[in-house]
Amino acid sequence: MNRPRTNRPRAQRHNPAQATEGRESPQYSLRVSLPPAASSPGLEHHPGQPLSRTVLLTRNVLPLLIALVVIAYEELFIPLGDASFGHLAHLAFYGLAGPLVTFFTIQWIAEGVQAREQAEQELRRLYAELSASHERMSALQHLMREVSEPADLETLLEVAVSGAQAATGAASVQARLRGNGYSSAEHPQARRSEGLSRQLGEPGRYQVSEALRAGGEALGELSLSFAEPPSSDTRELIQAIGSELSSAVISTQRRTRDLITLFEVDQSIRAERNMQRLLARVTGNIAGRVQATARAAFLTDQDGLLRLEYARDPGGEIRSGGALPAFVRRVAELGQPGVASPQEAAEVFPGVRAALGLPMHGEGGLVGVIVLGGEGPFEKERAPLLALLASQATLAVRNARAYLYSEELAIGEERNRIAREIHDGVAQSLAFCAIKLDVVARQIPNSPEQAVLGVQEAGALLREQIREVRRSIFALRPIDLERYGLLETVRRYVLDFGEQHSVKVQLDIGGDIHLAPGDEAVVFRILQESLNNVAKHARAGSVTVRLTGNHSVKLAVEDDGQGFDLSQVSGRVSSAGGLGLTQMRERIESRGGSYRVESEPGRGTRIEARLPQG
Repeated sequence: MNRPRTNRPRAQRHNPAQATEGRESPQYSLRVSLPPAASSPGLEHHPGQPLSRTVLLTRNVLPLLIALVVIAYEELFIPLGDASFGHLAHLAFYGLAGPLVTFFTIQWIAEGVQAREQAEQELRRLYAELSASHERMSALQHLMREVSEPADLETLLEVAVSGAQAATGAASVQARLRGNGYSSAEHPQARRSEGLSRQLGEPGRYQVSEALRAGGEALGELSLSFAEPPSSDTRELIQAIGSELSSAVISTQRRTRDLITLFEVDQSIRAERNMQRLLARVTGNIAGRVQATARAAFLTDQDGLLRLEYARDPGGEIRSGGALPAFVRRVAELGQPGVASPQEAAEVFPGVRAALGLPMHGEGGLVGVIVLGGEGPFEKERAPLLALLASQATLAVRNARAYLYSEELAIGEERNRIAREIHDGVAQSLAFCAIKLDVVARQIPNSPEQAVLGVQEAGALLREQIREVRRSIFALRPIDLERYGLLETVRRYVLDFGEQHSVKVQLDIGGDIHLAPGDEAVVFRILQESLNNVAKHARAGSVTVRLTGNHSVKLAVEDDGQGFDLSQVSGRVSSAGGLGLTQMRERIESRGGSYRVESEPGRGTRIEARLPQG
């Protein structure tokens, strides 16, 4: 009985590609080679032909083939025998052929399903590997970004070990640096990083080490340990991390050297006032940064002409003056850094084949040109740093010139003051003595007693003027604060003051005293002016000087002299020291301190000055 055929929907097969839709996953192109399935007789699956097409073809061909075999068997083979033969033939055919065909068909389908399952497993394995590889590459990219940012080697190593552990999955990571390559002669402020290392995690059983090298120079070592043997991909990743870390170490060292050079040039600006020493130091710092063997500084004079102020040849010879090289003139005219030809370089520095010119620009125009010389070409990527250093050198030159100009003004003012003092004091007193002695000469024949009194008055006046001259000389004597420091300079000055003026002096120093060089100069200047006023006006027999320090530094100068009325002298300028009470108060208060004077006629004077510390 024939059953009506029912069109049933085919069950949809599970597709792993569809299962992953809607999830973010790395976009990779996969090519999977499936093993060929064992073929049933007549149902051979050809490599390269999709399995689904083979199944569809078999579904369409196999029923027709079976029908043809059955018809041929029934119509051609069965009639050949008798009834018993036909019965046995039916049993043999339908009992054996049918199950065999069914067995081989199901076997062929099972092998196809098994091949598909293997392909799906392979796809899952590849997806897992690619996901892990994607995570490692993301960690490596993050590590590359992180190691490019640190400004010091300590921070760089901390970032490197944590990033390497995240990228490789290592149990522990240790990064060691052999040294930073600094020369103590070139960079005395630099701290060597030899032995610097960072470690993260506990060591595992399997160790992998990668040398950190750059340009043939050994920088250090990166060591990783794992609980399981690392794969070849992991080893390649470690090599990539080591290469990136080596580049980062070189870059960080270069940035550190740049900062140190800027710091040294800045120190030159602040500390050096002598032009020759300044140019030697500034050009030396710049030349050391780019390994230049020669250096020179050409500065503009008052007429705007460039002149050689300082030069040092590769042989160490120092010179100045001479004709202006054409290369220096060209750099000055262009106003931009320039590279010299071998002939131009040899004109600036004999025997040098390469030279680099850096113009120095100020607010008023060109200040000068710095020229660096060496054996090989200079790196172009160093140009921004060198331009910045040239700007710093410009500030240094302008600062030194301003100091020299102010020093010349101060010398001129001091000369004018001394001239006024001599004219108003010593010169008039000597003129009076000369007139007095002329009068005495006429009195000797007729009034010997009056003549003697006149000589005595003239002698007393001369002795007073001698003391006045000595006070002025003592007040004008230069004091080297930088050499001896504030405390030793105060001790020396107070001791000399007592001996020079026959005054009993007591000095008390106590507490912790630390002042900036400028503040030390102000404190000493106040002491100098106060003692000068004691010698000039107080007529004191003893003076007490106290210098104490804690949160602030206090200077107290107290005498037992005749004192004075503050309302009458507070705006007056001292004749010997050049500073009056008002000027001393302004100088102290401009630095955040305080200044106080206590005095009454007949009761002595006390001067007290305070300056904050640190």
